[in-house]
Amino acid sequence: MVAHFHYVLVTGAIFAIMAAVYYWLPKWTGHMYNMTLGKWHFWLSTIFVNVLFFPQHFLGLAGMPRRIPDYSTQFSDWNMVSSLGGFAFGLSQLLFVWVVLSCVRGGAKASAKVWDDAHVPGLEWRLPSPPPFHTHETAPEVP
Repeated sequence: MVAHFHYVLVTGAIFAIMAAVYYWLPKWTGHMYNMTLGKWHFWLSTIFVNVLFFPQHFLGLAGMPRRIPDYSTQFSDWNMVSSLGGFAFGLSQLLFVWVVLSCVRGGAKASAKVWDDAHVPGLEWRLPSPPPFHTHETAPEVP
C-alpha cells in the first residue's frame, strides 16, 4: 500500500512539476538551461526515487504496519535502504535548483520557438523569450 501510493502520487506529481519547469524555463527566463545537467538531474532523480520507494514493497510484503513510531528490527535493513534513497533523492534536487538558478542568471539565448515544435500552435511560441510585458494590447486572433 505505502509503496504503490508513493510511486503513483509522489513521483507522478513531482516529476510532472519538474518536467513543466524544464519545458517552460527557457520561455520564462529567455535563456536556455544546461541540457547535460538537466539530463543528469533526471537520471539521478529517477534512480534515487526508485531506491527510495521500491524497498517499501518488500517492507509491506514482510508485514510492516503503517503509521508507527517504532518498528521491529526485522524491517531495519530495507528502511535504511529507503532512507538512503530519500536522502540521495533530496540531494539530487539541489542539482535541479542549480540548473534553474544558473538559467535565471544567464546562459545561451533562447529563441522564440524554444523547442522548435511545428505542431505547437500556441500564441506564446510566437513571442520572443521572455515575452515582454503587455504583449497584446488587444486580443490576438488565434488561427
